[in-house]
Amino acid sequence: MARGLRDALRLTVTFAAVAALPLGIQAFPAATPALAATCHSNGVLPDPTCQPGATNPDVTQSTIGSTICVSGWTSTVRPPTSYTTPLKVKQIAEYGYSDTNTADYEEDHLIPLELGGAPKDTRNLWPEPRNGASGTTASSKDSVENRLKSDVCAGRVTLSAARRAIAANWTTALQVTGG
Repeated sequence: MARGLRDALRLTVTFAAVAALPLGIQAFPAATPALAATCHSNGVLPDPTCQPGATNPDVTQSTIGSTICVSGWTSTVRPPTSYTTPLKVKQIAEYGYSDTNTADYEEDHLIPLELGGAPKDTRNLWPEPRNGASGTTASSKDSVENRLKSDVCAGRVTLSAARRAIAANWTTALQVTGG
């Protein structure tokens, strides 16, 4: 990212954060531009320093029957594109991707909504390349998310085990959980 743009972004974020303090508002609670400038993706996984994952406190092992295991529940918590698109643009720059076409990325939840990931927490959202390394795609991760949700809802895997596995490495999550 060009130094001038990075400085302007840092100033904008700092000003917004300072202006919101008296109101008790915290915008984009995760990575600041200074931290995010060091974000690096291996093409399949986000930088764990920038996006370590975050969970929705309303989703616990005892509430899965009324949350994630209810068909259509994720649509009730999914953030609108009016939130995710500007975040995607910001994070594409933070990751330093040379391809800045937003259509080439999915603003993805590291811990998916299907497993009770935090919908709007920037620690849980990252610009996942639609076509990643080794032929993986964003839809490859989607199939893992769906399988883990099915396993959690069927009682074959605990919610916490599924969350840990997918946050650590979605490409090995099914092997780790026995799914």
